Amino acid sequence: MSRPDVDAILEAFQAELSSADSPAALEELARKHTGKKSPLKLALKGLKDVPADERPLVAQAVHAAQERIEVALDQTRRRVEQAALTAALDAEWADLSMPGVAPRRGARHPLTVVENQCLDVLRRLGFELVDGPEVEEPYYNFDALNIPEHHPARDMQDTFWVNGGRLLRSHTTTVQARVLSGHPKLPIRIASAGRVYRNEAVDATHLAMFHQLEGLWIDEGITFAHLKGILAFIVRSLYGADRKIRFKPKFYPYTEPSVGVDLSCAVCGGAGCSACHGAGWVTILGAGMIHPKVFMEFGYDPNKVSGIAFGLGTTRMAAQWAGVHRVKSLYEQDLRVMHTLSRGAR
Repeated sequence: MSRPDVDAILEAFQAELSSADSPAALEELARKHTGKKSPLKLALKGLKDVPADERPLVAQAVHAAQERIEVALDQTRRRVEQAALTAALDAEWADLSMPGVAPRRGARHPLTVVENQCLDVLRRLGFELVDGPEVEEPYYNFDALNIPEHHPARDMQDTFWVNGGRLLRSHTTTVQARVLSGHPKLPIRIASAGRVYRNEAVDATHLAMFHQLEGLWIDEGITFAHLKGILAFIVRSLYGADRKIRFKPKFYPYTEPSVGVDLSCAVCGGAGCSACHGAGWVTILGAGMIHPKVFMEFGYDPNKVSGIAFGLGTTRMAAQWAGVHRVKSLYEQDLRVMHTLSRGAR
């Protein structure tokens, strides 16, 4: 076998390398000149046919040529890849200093904000959040809470009834009744929140569906002083220590005695005040000592156990917080209203 023409192989490689301007072309060229069937690989396989005295020189020349080809391929590959990257960046260039097109940021609903604030205060007092069904049994909504069958709240005009003799709960006190039916160990400190339903005429301040948040604390030795203290703490934690509060007598079938809590109007401007209609006070919650009949219904001795219950109208609180005069606006799913509220959130 004659000695391979290494110089001719290198010249042919250089000619083809000069025209390889893409990663794909370089890969094809590498397979052609460094693969198993490349001229240099075949030359190495044919060394056995070269005269013995020339074999070392031929092998040295073939290896040197192979190294030059690999170095040239590597250098050209980096140059071509960099050029391809630069071209792609140029084609996809964007001015990052220009303002982007971002989706409108959302915000928590005022009802969610108020509910979370109330629960944060109650958690500091050891209350635990408990949930319950909105479609409820009459027993938990009425009978267990000292609301007998002749009570007007059970009329079709006051309550939404559904098939099967069940109803849409008219207060979240049903959750408290369900907890007490399990007769848990004392002390009991729970909070319940969610939607409630009453068959009322819809106006600026009333809806057939609204939100409540209630609390229940039962233990031995709970007094009316505890009730006033905890209510004052909740109100001032939510509205600020500078707001005045007052207690007034109320009636609830499941508490005795019962009280309402009024808060001094923060925007009162006299008879024309839209927040309190000129009264100077806004009612924000109702409360009372748990009625002895409720305790007896669930197997507790009212002579040994006492407790307090309170409820906040979070719908009305959210409307006050957001500056909405029509509480219906909180439920209409009007994005214009929601965007306005999110800008005014605090």
